[in-house]
Amino acid sequence: MNFKLVESLVQAIESLPPEDYALFQEQLTTRSIPKTKGVCGGHARIRNTRIPVWTLISLQNQGADDAELLHNFPGLTPFDLTMARAYYARHGDEINREINADKDMAHG
Repeated sequence: MNFKLVESLVQAIESLPPEDYALFQEQLTTRSIPKTKGVCGGHARIRNTRIPVWTLISLQNQGADDAELLHNFPGLTPFDLTMARAYYARHGDEINREINADKDMAHG
């Protein structure tokens, strides 16, 4: 890991004026949770993985905690879970529809 680079980035981010910091957060969220045609059915997913946001939210709703999710999806980080929850907070109807569609498919 390049700790000096990371520290420089943190300092640069901390020095942003509020409106630029808000734009940075928006861009980071958008890139952390992409929707890509042909990948995961075009559903919102975590970074460059094939883990849909709805899967994590569904498991969370069933009682899975962060430790369990991170254990079962070793490529994820705590930040990924935070981004998934932030996406869900803004797009709850979309994610709930996807969870319900999966339940309907499972029950025939």
